[in-house]
Amino acid sequence: MKGRQGRTLFSLKILLVISLIMSLLTGCGIGSPNVKDTYPLESVNRDGSSTSYVYRATDKTVPEVAKQLSDEKKPDQMSQEDPEHMFLVYGNEYYHLQKDPNKDSDTLIEVDSQEYVQKNYDSSFLKGYLTASLIGQLFDSFGGGHGGYRGYSSRDIYQPKQGSYHSPTANDKKIAPPLTTQKKGSINRRGTKSSDTRVGSGDNIFERNTNSSNSSKGSISRGGSGSGSMFDKPKSSYSKPKTRSGSGSVSRRSSKR
Repeated sequence: MKGRQGRTLFSLKILLVISLIMSLLTGCGIGSPNVKDTYPLESVNRDGSSTSYVYRATDKTVPEVAKQLSDEKKPDQMSQEDPEHMFLVYGNEYYHLQKDPNKDSDTLIEVDSQEYVQKNYDSSFLKGYLTASLIGQLFDSFGGGHGGYRGYSSRDIYQPKQGSYHSPTANDKKIAPPLTTQKKGSINRRGTKSSDTRVGSGDNIFERNTNSSNSSKGSISRGGSGSGSMFDKPKSSYSKPKTRSGSGSVSRRSSKR
């Protein structure tokens, strides 16, 4: 009975852990495509919940980047194919893809929060890319849409009303939107350095070198022949069986009842 109760409690704990992990993933932008780990972060404009992160896709056109992102995660809305500007909407995140005017072969990926769009963008500019219903939701209730901003690529002409762009700091990179990506990982076995065979030598505390007189493969030996093994049985624990004097027979040790 106790064993069955223990298994039931263990199963409940596993279910709770899985539920917690799923809730964390849900709150970490798992419904958005990834740019953070695919493209370098170039510029940041952040003021509270009003945020704008700009990434650079080198040697990729606006339609190519739009296809890549939409294939990875289907957007709620996607504007028609255009070589200059395209918008992809994922919940409260607006992906504004723009051809870099200073380098035509590159695409700038601007990830704006809904609040940033409401406070800075020109609503007449967005009419060419977003549906009228979405624009109404963005600006009618908020009372915005009067900003002159038209994207990072034209920031020198149409500056945002709120905040200013700057090169990303280490902290900016840490708090950039946590997005998902499809990448191949690899697992490296320990023992790749050549200077020392001790675990913890070098920069990595988990690495151990094998190019030394000691073999990279360890072994566990039973006591009796070797020395220095932590599993060797102390010699004092071995004793010869007692015999009766002169008879040569083996007698069992007496035990107390």
